Formats: sequence, structure tokens, C-alpha cells
Amino acid sequence: MSPFLRNIIRFILFIFLQAFVLNKIPPLHQFIKPYIYFLFILWLPFGTSRSLLMFVAFFFGLTMDYFTGTPGWHAAPCVLIAYLRPFLLNVLIPQDTAEVNYAEPGFKSMGVAPYTVYVFILTFIHHAYLVLIQWLQFGNFFFFIGKVAGTTAISMLLVFITELLFVRKARARVNAA
Repeated sequence: MSPFLRNIIRFILFIFLQAFVLNKIPPLHQFIKPYIYFLFILWLPFGTSRSLLMFVAFFFGLTMDYFTGTPGWHAAPCVLIAYLRPFLLNVLIPQDTAEVNYAEPGFKSMGVAPYTVYVFILTFIHHAYLVLIQWLQFGNFFFFIGKVAGTTAISMLLVFITELLFVRKARARVNAA
């Protein structure tokens, strides 16, 4: 299957999973909401240019906003993590290894520890910005941090379950030249 078609299928599956399954779950412990849709952005190929990455993230976030009825709540955090993603990948992986040898981020292409750090940092940033936009204020700082930490923990659990259930083959790039 071509990478373009695979990403279109992922786009649709993540939107529908979040909009029609996870958003129907009542908030856990009064304020923890499970999110996993942003994993689509984290799984985009290494070679995606920053401008295309941000455009896709914006469109993806707007699509999520359409299904949830929230004006821009999901688009802004998606664009933020799409903007920060290349910086984080440059810090976490050596330039001469995974990005050259593999097509997209994952356990096999980056290693367990760097991939976990990559997913955790972008998940935390996404959730912190999303919660901040939803409230438009800090309010009680400890409640804010608790909501972000709880939502991040639940989302990380869902990300790792998704990684285990849907094993992505780390396809090596071949030099066709």
C-alpha cells in the first residue's frame, strides 16, 4: 500500500475513532478525557516538509473540530505539535540513522526510549495547549496540571495499546538511484 493511501486511511480512522468512540466516553474522574487522534500527526513520515506537515495538521485539526463542534480547539494544538515535531526529532535521533533508514517514526526506527520521549513530550504539549484553550485561563493551577497530567497519562496508555495492536512495519528506505 502506498504511503499516501495509508495516511489517508489513518486520517479517517483516527478522526472516526476519536469522534465516535472516545468522545462518547464520559470524562474519567470528572476531568480526564482520552485523546488519541493526534497520533496521526506523530506517525507522518520523516521526510514530510514542515509546511506540508503544518498544513496537514491544520486540516486534520479542523476536521476534528468539525466533528466535535469546537471552533479551533483541536486545530491549534495539532499545528503546534506539527511545528515542534521536526525540532524534537532532530534532538532525539541522530541524523545519520533512523531518518535516513526508515520512512516514519516508531519503536523500530527510533528505538524504544527516544520514541517514548518523543510521544510523551508532544502528547503533553498537545494536551496542555488544548486544556488551556478550553479554559482560556489557568484558574486553579493544580487542577490545570492535574487535568493535563491525567489526560496525558490516559492518552499515553492508549498510544501504547495502539502501538501494540496495530503493529506498523518499519519499512526501510531503499536507495533507488
